[in-house]
Amino acid sequence: MPKEPAAAARRAARLATPRLTRELETVTAMLRIYCRDHHAAVARDDALPCAACASLQDYARKRLASCTYGPDKPTCVNCPIHCYGRNQREAMRVVMRYAGPRMLWRHPLLAVAHLIDGRRPVPPKPNSQAAAQSQDAATTPPR
Repeated sequence: MPKEPAAAARRAARLATPRLTRELETVTAMLRIYCRDHHAAVARDDALPCAACASLQDYARKRLASCTYGPDKPTCVNCPIHCYGRNQREAMRVVMRYAGPRMLWRHPLLAVAHLIDGRRPVPPKPNSQAAAQSQDAATTPPR
C-alpha cells in the first residue's frame, strides 16, 4: 500500500508540466462545451459537468497522468499507443468532434495550441527507444 501515494504523487507531478496542463485544460474545455450543449438537465454552470462527462474527464486526467510519453506526448489522434478503452475512446471522439470547431470561438488560444501540438512529430515509443539502446549496446563489440 505505501506505493500508491508515491505513484499518485508522480502522476500529479507529471500533470504539473506545462504541456500536460494545457492538454488537460483543452480536454476539460471540450467536455464543458459538449456537456452544456447536449445534457439539458445540467445547469449552465461551466464548473459542473454531468456525471457522465465528469467521469470521462476524470478518466482523461488519469490517462494523461500515466501517459508513457510524459510531456513529449503527441496529441491522442496521432499517438501510436491507444491507452483509452474502446468505450471511452469513442465517447471522447464524439466530444472532440462536436467541441473541436467550437473551441475556436470559446477558447481560441487552447484551440490554436492544440492544432500546433497536432503538427508536432510523434516521438518514438518510449519502450522501443530503451530497447533499441540496449540492443545497440549488446551488439556493439567491445574495444
